[in-house]
Amino acid sequence: MNRNTFYIIFGALTFGLLINSFFVVNEKERAIVFQFGEAVRPDIPVGFHFKLPIIQDVKKYDSRIQTLDEEPDRILTVESKYLLVDSFIKYRITDVLTFYKANNGSFNSLNSLLGQRSEFVLKNNFGKRTVKEVVSGERDELMSIMLSSLNESVKDLGVEIIDFRVKRIDLPSNLSNSVYERMRTERQRLAEELRSEGKEIAREIRAVADKDKVVILAEAYKQAEQLRGEGDAEAAGIYADSFSQDPEFYEFTRSMKAYVETFENKSDVMLIDSDSEFFKYLNDKKDQD
Repeated sequence: MNRNTFYIIFGALTFGLLINSFFVVNEKERAIVFQFGEAVRPDIPVGFHFKLPIIQDVKKYDSRIQTLDEEPDRILTVESKYLLVDSFIKYRITDVLTFYKANNGSFNSLNSLLGQRSEFVLKNNFGKRTVKEVVSGERDELMSIMLSSLNESVKDLGVEIIDFRVKRIDLPSNLSNSVYERMRTERQRLAEELRSEGKEIAREIRAVADKDKVVILAEAYKQAEQLRGEGDAEAAGIYADSFSQDPEFYEFTRSMKAYVETFENKSDVMLIDSDSEFFKYLNDKKDQD
């Protein structure tokens, strides 16, 4: 081997060692540096890093949010009735060393453990509730309780549960009809109560309105009679003042009005002495002729 070949081989080995000495951790990853199979530098931060070539190795794991969506579980309620519960989990790695020790860095192993523990949480919480409470109860409150419980149970796995939610709840065919019928009956009962309350409120409103109507009409009638009385009194005063200026003319107009009203209906018959005071102005007219 000549000197040039030696230099080329030495340079290549040196370059390879240098390349093997550096590694990059991006924002989507969490990394651990191992030396002879033992973790010596856990949870390497994002950036450019150096390691000992050959004797040290780097393992990287996806730190983004992962989704676990398994087959529906058969869950027993407090009434000893089965439900088919379909749920999903969203999680991410928070402690990469704990994650590695618990699952040997395998997401498949982690998903298996998460599936088992989520099923336990579902059974524990659904087993305390009836079918009605699970189907039509406070779903958000139940999800919050189960999320907190599941997070407590996976602390030893080095992950954080971001979301744990029930997508769908199916009832066995022999149970669904009876449950829906009870729900329908309950809704109808509630609707009848609301209708009854509405009718009672409507009756109270109508009673108050009728009372107000009577009071308003009575007050209006009272004011109308007062105004009418005042008008009649004022009119009488005007008539009296006018006729007092010529009593004879006043007596004449009254007699003319009486004649018109008396003889207006031709079918009426009245017997009266021709010399009566009633015919005073007619007799005066005749004498004048």
